[in-house]
Amino acid sequence: MDSGFVFSFLNPRVAAQYWPAVAGGFALTVALAALIVVTGLAAGLILAVVRALRIRVLNWAIIFAVDLLRALPPLVILVLLYFGLPSAGLSLSGFWATWLALSLVLAAFAEEIFWAGITAVPEGQWDAARALGMRFMPVLLLVVLPQAVRMVIPPLTNRTIAITKGTALASVVGVSEILGASQSAMSFSANPTPLTLGAIAYAILFLPVVGAGRWIEHRFTLRGRRS
Repeated sequence: MDSGFVFSFLNPRVAAQYWPAVAGGFALTVALAALIVVTGLAAGLILAVVRALRIRVLNWAIIFAVDLLRALPPLVILVLLYFGLPSAGLSLSGFWATWLALSLVLAAFAEEIFWAGITAVPEGQWDAARALGMRFMPVLLLVVLPQAVRMVIPPLTNRTIAITKGTALASVVGVSEILGASQSAMSFSANPTPLTLGAIAYAILFLPVVGAGRWIEHRFTLRGRRS
């Protein structure tokens, strides 16, 4: 291997000095990604349930908000929240601005995925439950929703992985997650080895998640074929 390449990207002295900073960014990225997943999926599910109530005004508001959030790049939403909210008297740190921006984006996509699952449940399921005397909300929550969630787990998993990788955008607003910590270390060391450490950290974090997503998709595809 070329010694110049090793010195630039695999410098052991630089790696030994700055890996703790990248490890700290790794921990911050895990916490941020977990918060985004929990709040984004929960908000998306709630919006889909509200939409199932078929209240026209609420449906229009949800559809408009969801389409807008899906159309805008996550970076644009993040910048608007981080730099725009202070003018309205509300200031968010880079961490919480990133959490809010990516949670909103995930909620928008999750709502559409959950809604597709709800509408895919056969009408006969609704009719059979109502024939037993069940009211609308118990039918939705106890009969329809479990079937809908099971159907949409594969696409929901893929969308969640795609959104959580967007935590790298936090470096734009000064958050020392993996990319931010790696860039800062590269600036101090005048060597790109910390970026290599950052790439390794992303691989350690997301390769198991991607593998789990592939396994879930494969499992539910097989289950769908058998049923």
